[in-house]
Amino acid sequence: MLKNYYFDVTDQWQGRIDSEEDYDAFRWHQRIRPLDLNSVTEPFSGPLGFGLIGFCCDLGVKRNKGRAGAALGPNLLRKKLSNLPCVFDPGVSLYDCGNIVTDGIELEEAQSILAEAVQKILSLNLFPIVMGGGHETTFGHYMGELAHEKEILEEKIRSGRKDESSKVDLGIISFDAHFDMRPYDGGASSGSMFRQIADICEKEEMPFAYMPLGIQRHSNTVSLFKEAERLGVPYMLARTLQYGSREEVYEHVDDFMYQHKNAYMTICTDVFSTAFAPGVSAPQALGLDPQAVVPIMKHILRTRKVRGFDICEISPRFDQDDTTASLGAVLIFTVVVTLCQLNGLAVNVGGDYYG
Repeated sequence: MLKNYYFDVTDQWQGRIDSEEDYDAFRWHQRIRPLDLNSVTEPFSGPLGFGLIGFCCDLGVKRNKGRAGAALGPNLLRKKLSNLPCVFDPGVSLYDCGNIVTDGIELEEAQSILAEAVQKILSLNLFPIVMGGGHETTFGHYMGELAHEKEILEEKIRSGRKDESSKVDLGIISFDAHFDMRPYDGGASSGSMFRQIADICEKEEMPFAYMPLGIQRHSNTVSLFKEAERLGVPYMLARTLQYGSREEVYEHVDDFMYQHKNAYMTICTDVFSTAFAPGVSAPQALGLDPQAVVPIMKHILRTRKVRGFDICEISPRFDQDDTTASLGAVLIFTVVVTLCQLNGLAVNVGGDYYG
């Protein structure tokens, strides 16, 4: 049983109703259904399903001496998602798997609970969308994805289907201004996750497959750049994403993606300019324009290797006019619609796919 878990958040899904009968006029709040991870056992059997879960945590941000507030991000995201149009086939299912909260527990336990929840969502044959929370969300999400990959491998071994190429190989694509590879001798934080993951990969003799996109020179110490070089991290600077050729970006991304069997995608909203994302822990005056990021996201998703997605560090207390949360909702919408399109389940309007 998941601890510190609350599944019924239906009161957050409210919005405009244009019709109660015409599906083409439906919005997400009319389609979303609650799903209790502590009671459901049967895997989803439809053509495509998504499991949204909130990680109401900014303990890692506080440890990292950042601006707290992201713990309230998931519910604000739900409000912004509520009025999005249902531009996918009625067979596509949206489930809200509730929230994990941190009352009375430490960061490490909260991350462990999130890992268990993500593993359960994956075992139900749903695509997990985790709504942070600080970027410490990533460590819990990654550990859940990793546990699921190990589970699949163990099943192959039991059934005699394992061959020499069978191994756990999970790449990470992170849109972020920061490497988040700081030492964690004093405890984990929102700035240490990828160093933690690197150490786990080394210990378990797995490849450390991490590609951060949007790195800012003024936001990372020389030591962090050297650590990235030491670990063979193929990062891309923000200026390359913003001003370089799209072909150059795609070439580097493709080289990374095609080296790995599976991947998961994470976005820290401080990768964007404060004009688009003021409500974050570490605002970026020279951050990215979302128009530069969305095509790259779609390109990565079209490899059909992405197994999960999270978006982090949306802090309502700093979010003027809910600008950052609105952007976050559009990015989740992009993920859902792109995956629906890949499965032939997106609406085609005027010769082009919606979204």
